[in-house]
Amino acid sequence: MAFGRGRGSDEFQVNVAPEGSGESGGLTAFIDQGSSFEGKLSFKDTVRIDGHFSGQITSENTLVVGESGMIEADIRSQMVIVSGSIHGNVVAARKVVLHKTAHLDGDVETPCLVMEDGAVLNGKLNMAGAASKKPLQLKAVEGGAPLDKLTK
Repeated sequence: MAFGRGRGSDEFQVNVAPEGSGESGGLTAFIDQGSSFEGKLSFKDTVRIDGHFSGQITSENTLVVGESGMIEADIRSQMVIVSGSIHGNVVAARKVVLHKTAHLDGDVETPCLVMEDGAVLNGKLNMAGAASKKPLQLKAVEGGAPLDKLTK
């Protein structure tokens, strides 16, 4: 695993695959509970944060925020999976998943939002590109099961 500064002095880059290995898609880095970082974080694969981060996060793949994770940052990623807290705006090109312990204060832009019962979202939701592809269809669910299946 390699950690290092990017070209900008405040940009922090993370890479876990050995150089020339061609490996990607796995967990790139893990910022554990009790750790605290500030600045710009950019990565290509998957990063899990269980500590505190403030600044800006840019990802070409997946950001996972664990239950003890506290993020104060604007986030741009392909996918964002949240079990902890985010205070900032989130732009996800593919999907945002808010687990039951998630708390997100900020605007969200994504074509797909999955939100478990108990998750909190305080902000505006923009389903980017959803209207141009096909009409948005929402299905009410309770406890993970569609309501129409529960009432029959």
